[in-house]
Amino acid sequence: MVTTGRPQPRSTLRDVARLAGVSVATASKALNGRDQVHPDTRARVLVAAERISFTPNALARGLLAGQTGTVGLITGDLDGRFSLPILMGAEDAFGKGKMSVFLCDARGDAIREKYHLDALLSRRVDGLIVVGSSTDPRPSLGRNLPVPVVYVYAPSVDANDLSLVPDNVQGGADSAEFLVSRRRRHIAHITGEIGYAASQDRVRGIEKAMSSHGMSLVGGAQFGSWTEQWGRNAAAQLIEQHPEVDGILCGNDQIARGALETVREAGWAVPGRVAVMGYDNWEVFTTGSRPQLTSVDMNLEALGALAAHRLFDAINGDARSGVESLPCRIVPRETT
Repeated sequence: MVTTGRPQPRSTLRDVARLAGVSVATASKALNGRDQVHPDTRARVLVAAERISFTPNALARGLLAGQTGTVGLITGDLDGRFSLPILMGAEDAFGKGKMSVFLCDARGDAIREKYHLDALLSRRVDGLIVVGSSTDPRPSLGRNLPVPVVYVYAPSVDANDLSLVPDNVQGGADSAEFLVSRRRRHIAHITGEIGYAASQDRVRGIEKAMSSHGMSLVGGAQFGSWTEQWGRNAAAQLIEQHPEVDGILCGNDQIARGALETVREAGWAVPGRVAVMGYDNWEVFTTGSRPQLTSVDMNLEALGALAAHRLFDAINGDARSGVESLPCRIVPRETT
């Protein structure tokens, strides 16, 4: 037997149809498991495909089902503290579902976001996940898109869209309940910018929980910036004006570390005289603090995985709308 060394041509769907004596459309339906094909015809097509070793590639299989097996993820802040865990959770879930992911960074620019959206739609992605850099509501991409969209972390302003967010109201309430359970009765709250939805949501939860115990925040909620320096400045004011404080809830871990360093420098034992608690569970700050910082974890990877599952559902015809909130969890460490 003489071989030429040339690769044999790949079998095609047309070859299968010709060998089985059916149309290309019927062969496609038979290989895709559609109900409209007679069992005898399906068997004949399958035998023909096996005889010529026909295997549709992934794109072809998807196209047979009207899908490409790809999704688009658009973020406005790829380097952000909150975007990356969400994207990791979503990508892990998509990987288990054998979906490929196109990741695009709009860098907070609406024009760039529109460019990425058009590019992803031209690639015929089956759906989109849009991840925000804050929990402030964001504009919708619109209702006339040809594929389903799930918004994560930053909810869409359109109630007809599906948005997934961490439950910051309950997270704030849980943090207050946690300190109360540690027998703290004079609790202060130092948080970030007053205009942020996250700031307002957490304050609302904290105040509601404390009210249920007949308590109120010492000095009211202290709004400032999301920085260690603000944590230092606010904690110094608390030491001077409210020496009775025995618990400090902070709007993020940077603020908490600044507050923690200030109270320790003032000679206050932590957690003996005062407990300090952060938010976000950013391990660079929580495990790097001395003592290590108790914090609230927003379960961002789980939020990303849930977004992937909701998108799977929508692609398969089970679309939802509204806002879904995912619970946060407390990670206790040495400061409480």
